[in-house]
Amino acid sequence: MSSTPAGPAPSPSSTSDAAVLELAGELRGAIAVASRRIRAERGSAALSDPQYSALMWLSKHGSLTPGQLAELERIQPPAMTRTVGCLVERGLVRKDDHPTDGRAVVVSLTQAGVEEVAETRHRRLVWLAARLETLTPDEKALLVEAAALLRRIATS
Repeated sequence: MSSTPAGPAPSPSSTSDAAVLELAGELRGAIAVASRRIRAERGSAALSDPQYSALMWLSKHGSLTPGQLAELERIQPPAMTRTVGCLVERGLVRKDDHPTDGRAVVVSLTQAGVEEVAETRHRRLVWLAARLETLTPDEKALLVEAAALLRRIATS
């Protein structure tokens, strides 16, 4: 499993540099604030962001080695080893022998880990949905379009 590093960002054309850079700054700021606020909604375990992120990767991909988790998170393996250790202590993940490599282990969610992911996702969706409820129908329609554009930008 490998993640693709982000390549060099294309530069905007010289005729629109200032406007595009200003828009980029506004979007970056809004996305950062929204992301921080959404991440503040946590499940009952009150995990750190790296711990919750590791749970999310395991929820998405199933069992992974600590090295694979580190690669997905783009952090050094020793940092992921510490994160996994904390999650094991809290009963949210378990380590099992790797099925084909006797030197390695695989990390999997426990039932408590599955429940923590579900609870945190639910809390975050409820928080965001409550804010969306305050918007007008036109604003909601605009956000539908903006979400599609942001996804396209993020995956390009």
